Amino acid sequence: MKFLNLPDSVNLREIKSDPVSEKELEKLKELAGSYEALFSKRARLYKERNLKEVNLQEADYKDLLLEHYTFLKRPVLVYKDEIYIGNSKKTTEAASLALRQGL
Repeated sequence: MKFLNLPDSVNLREIKSDPVSEKELEKLKELAGSYEALFSKRARLYKERNLKEVNLQEADYKDLLLEHYTFLKRPVLVYKDEIYIGNSKKTTEAASLALRQGL
């Protein structure tokens, strides 16, 4: 997040105390292309529940994302109808470039 040098106009949201609604999740899915793209396979609950061994479908990903905030891959940045998911170098560089070009 610090790498992105976000302007004050960006709204940061703490999803633990203010969870993502089903409607918001559906909008994120539209931008991302799938619920799986939003899903963190590094989540503690993913490992504890041994979900790697389960053949999860889109409906399962959606239900899990709505069940517990830790299943959402973070950070998620939505900017000008583009979505940037996660903190990989490639993603943060693309988000940073979009922010610089659009501001």
